[in-house]
Amino acid sequence: MDFGTIATLLAIAVSAGVAGGILAGLLGVGGGIVIVPALYFALSFTGMEPGLTMQLSVGTSLATIVFTSLSSARGHYRRGAIDTALLKLWAPSILVGVVLGSFTGGLIDGRILIAVFAIVAAVVAADMILRRPGDGAAPRSFSKPVWAGFGVFAGAVSSMMGIGGGTVCVPLLNFLGYDIRRAVGTSAAIGFIIGLPGAIIYLLTGLDAEGLPPFSVGYINLVAVAVIIPLTTTFARVGVRIAHTIPQRALRLAFGLFLAITSARMFWDLAKAMGW
Repeated sequence: MDFGTIATLLAIAVSAGVAGGILAGLLGVGGGIVIVPALYFALSFTGMEPGLTMQLSVGTSLATIVFTSLSSARGHYRRGAIDTALLKLWAPSILVGVVLGSFTGGLIDGRILIAVFAIVAAVVAADMILRRPGDGAAPRSFSKPVWAGFGVFAGAVSSMMGIGGGTVCVPLLNFLGYDIRRAVGTSAAIGFIIGLPGAIIYLLTGLDAEGLPPFSVGYINLVAVAVIIPLTTTFARVGVRIAHTIPQRALRLAFGLFLAITSARMFWDLAKAMGW
């Protein structure tokens, strides 16, 4: 990599760290929904194969989420916005989903990860933007096996996308009748359950990969991690304060609009990767 490419990578990593940290606290998303496309864009300048670029972006994002989610969850816990009973119910099945999704994501064609990222983000964006204010207000309940199914799905998709779980868990919990702020706070804590095992598996599955940039261990780039983590953990606290001061409807719209923009960009990247 030449100096210009390294400078570009660092600049984008800094921007992703600030934006990802704020969104992690604001929306309970772990920051990965910003970090993955930002890293993908930056690493594309290195001339890496698109699929490999996506796998490195996802693995690196999961490594940063381990620390970002802890910072975000701590802030929400202090404000009573984390449902600990739900965490105990959901954590085992989410962990199973993370293992399945991480091994799948580390071994399949990276272009499939781009497609998964873009499709899931588009569906969630539509749900958050179009749902009427009264939708999801009445609490809903399901049996433990159904909750386990939700957890496996959330863990698998989140680890394949390199996100902390909020993209899937926030709208799901809101639909099930949870207040949007408690959904955001609980999802922030779930991010740690997803990030730690997911990052370890991406590291291991990428150990034999060829063509990775310098300072990469498996599908994790240590330079990007070192730049992003201090910023996301710091700015996550800013996001937490914002989340508890703005209207709930505005919070849903902000989440949905951001995901719509992200999804459109990833569809564009997928088309380029496929040579369309």
